[in-house]
Amino acid sequence: MKYPVVLHKEADSEYGVTVPDVPGCFSAGETMAEALDNVREALALHFEGLVADGSPLPQANDVDIHVVDPEYADGVWALVDFDVTPYLGKAVRFNATLPEHLLARIDEYVKNHPEHRSRSGFLADASLRALQ
Repeated sequence: MKYPVVLHKEADSEYGVTVPDVPGCFSAGETMAEALDNVREALALHFEGLVADGSPLPQANDVDIHVVDPEYADGVWALVDFDVTPYLGKAVRFNATLPEHLLARIDEYVKNHPEHRSRSGFLADASLRALQ
């Protein structure tokens, strides 16, 4: 899932990163690249805490929702790809029936978009977006 993040920098400070869709999730780094790498670790720790508490996992909203927020007016926006599937629980195998042409389209899409990893990854990502 791609989470919008906003980077900000005050004079004489590191780059700070805020994840608007994940309240309380912050990170920082000396460079923009380091800050973006560190935010993945912050997301992982935050999601582990949410799972431990039995809290729902936050969904990513479109960045357009956040750019109009005056709180982030001076920030630089980026999207951070973060795999939420490890936090959804153990995988359960099930049998599904789909029309063959739809399945062929899914397979072609996955072949050209490796971030989905497999049919199952594609279906999980599509389900999360639909349930958002």
